[in-house]
Amino acid sequence: MGCSSSTPGSVVLAQAPSVNTPADHYVEYEEKGSFYTCDGTDEVKVRFAPKGAASEQTCPAQTLTSLFQQAASSKKDKIALRVERSLPAVDGKKWPPALPDDQWTTWTYQQYYDDSAKLGRALISVGHKHFDAVNIYGFNSPEWFISQMGAILAGGKAAGIYPSDTPEQVCFKAKHSGASVALVENENNLKPFALFKDDLPNLKAIICWAHEPKEDKIVRSDGTEILVYKWADFLKLGEQTELAQLDARIAVQKPGHCCTLIYTSGTTGNPKAVMISHDNIVFEAKCVLDLMPVLNEPVAERILSYLPLSHVAGLLVDIVSGIYAASSTPSWIEVSFARPYDLKIGSIGDRLRSVKPTVFLGVPRVWEKIAEKMKALGATITGLKKKVSTWAKQKGLEHSRNCLLGGSGEFPSGYSRADKIVLSKVKHGLGLSECKIGLTGAAPITSDTLEYFGSLGIMINEVYGMSECTGATTVSTDEAHSWGSCGWELPGSEVRVFTVDPDDINIKKECEKCDDIFACPESQQGEICYRGRHIMMGYLANPDLGEEHVKEIQKKTADAIDAEGWLHSGDKGCLGKNGMLKITGRYKELIIGAGGENIAPVPIEDLAKKLAPCISNIMMIGDKRKFNVCVLTLTVEGATGEVPGGNNLVGAALEVSPGITTIDGASADDKFITYLYDILKQVNKQAPNNAACIQKFTILPVDFSVETEELTPTLKLKRGVVDAKHKAFIDAMFESKESYVPYKKM
Repeated sequence: MGCSSSTPGSVVLAQAPSVNTPADHYVEYEEKGSFYTCDGTDEVKVRFAPKGAASEQTCPAQTLTSLFQQAASSKKDKIALRVERSLPAVDGKKWPPALPDDQWTTWTYQQYYDDSAKLGRALISVGHKHFDAVNIYGFNSPEWFISQMGAILAGGKAAGIYPSDTPEQVCFKAKHSGASVALVENENNLKPFALFKDDLPNLKAIICWAHEPKEDKIVRSDGTEILVYKWADFLKLGEQTELAQLDARIAVQKPGHCCTLIYTSGTTGNPKAVMISHDNIVFEAKCVLDLMPVLNEPVAERILSYLPLSHVAGLLVDIVSGIYAASSTPSWIEVSFARPYDLKIGSIGDRLRSVKPTVFLGVPRVWEKIAEKMKALGATITGLKKKVSTWAKQKGLEHSRNCLLGGSGEFPSGYSRADKIVLSKVKHGLGLSECKIGLTGAAPITSDTLEYFGSLGIMINEVYGMSECTGATTVSTDEAHSWGSCGWELPGSEVRVFTVDPDDINIKKECEKCDDIFACPESQQGEICYRGRHIMMGYLANPDLGEEHVKEIQKKTADAIDAEGWLHSGDKGCLGKNGMLKITGRYKELIIGAGGENIAPVPIEDLAKKLAPCISNIMMIGDKRKFNVCVLTLTVEGATGEVPGGNNLVGAALEVSPGITTIDGASADDKFITYLYDILKQVNKQAPNNAACIQKFTILPVDFSVETEELTPTLKLKRGVVDAKHKAFIDAMFESKESYVPYKKM
């Protein structure tokens, strides 16, 4: 994977490829202007660079629809989608073994396109209009892909819903998007639309792809009906609809039209709907994939689809990359689907070993959970095996460090033997033995996690961006990688750091690039901003929701994209003279102490987790307070990020105090408490100043998770939710005279 191939002398650059990018390789903007729209029927102007990756010559403006047609024509008989069907039910923590390859259900690229076209025709037949939204709700599946692309073929906007969304959140997204049709997986996904039927006047039909609906219609209070279809019946309806109607929709599509809505996962308040144009997504896919060491040969690359497809990463990596590869490169991508329970019960490893992905994207929490399991397994090894394992990992780490920016790229003496007897077997056991690209994104990842995988011979490349920039705006690659940075600007994309007036984003001054991003003075840090062809059209405003709503969304968009086209990320960071970008905090997460000090909590929290592997999650609190406290959770059995797990400790948490095996026991154990207290003292010694020290802590009785709403669907921490959920106790912590305050539900 990555730099850790078997060939000696890997090429590593001294600085990022983006250093000294010619000005004419950046997208041209007028001096001042309005570079967004909030109207879902608008066509935005496609802005090109005179030369380079963003130029019209290198990347002409195209619709995703045209790429899909090219993919079906070019790779029509190649496998596009693979899924296991008719599996036995899970029995407790026992799940059925992977099906043999020849028993998976598959779609070729031609079948994928044909089913999408049938669905698009069926959408038109039930009254789906050009620019209408279509909601998709369920776990990753071929039907999700077909729904997404069918909606786009019919001139619509695909608007995915997170599998973890509550009925109220489903209703909000359906109403806000103005969806005319909803495609759902099962009965639970159908229920919110039925429950809020009277709030969704635009909804004309619901299609169930893995559920036999009991009724063929849902009747509103006013007597109007929402038709309910089985998947197969809906596709048959498409066969009966004239192809000319779909062709007419395709003919009027423009690269500057919206094709997808990405609802921000939202750590506070209602999510915003990011409008992604055809050109946004095609340009983004080309830029990212052209940098990767794949798609150069007429062979299949493999992806495991398991992250939410309603998130921009799932859209880009799982859906669009396959269409781009099949349409525009010698290669193609086979997407295999994880099982719906894999993340919840920890069986994702089985899927990796079965699929053997050549490209794997894991959010930091997924990588961390894999590392936790590996470390726990490593702790059980003793004697000669332990010595050999430690030696091999030292060789792996030495090579990975040589592969960092400015390194030699060389393999240390003994690496080949270390790889043969240990590292290759570890990668095989993880299901990553054939992985060419390991990626992480959606949230910050610790250098400790990257180093650990580096010691196994696995280089994880970091991708940084947000929904508003169609996923990625910086990326690490094998030849330009630095642990703790988030990479360098994509070709054709412009990244800068500004000191921004808090009252007016149009008043800004570019920060000087720093010599060392890991020791960057405050004066060279500011807000990370970017612009280019990958920047969103704007946030969607729905006129049906009233004038005040439209004004609110227009203001939020104007607060995001300034008059020079710069998207303001809200992230604080610095840009090195070597071209690498580092995030040093997030402005919305900054703790403002009682003395006015700005404190970035994430580096402090990450240090605590590094020093104490028994800590699963930790959150600092101290905004407008005289000092800081923290709440933390311990590593427990069954915690996956999706679900919180139980009370039984696991891994490093079992090693702190012999005989203590539960959260309850740890919370009352003097040795365990002293250990955590000493860890926090070490953390405080490395804090940037006294204002950033943690004075008090508690152990929460349950880990954070998506299910309990402390984490977003992409496993980012919802600080406001944690604060609100435990507010009474947190207030009591500040009043307590003790350093450790036992948790009490208040």
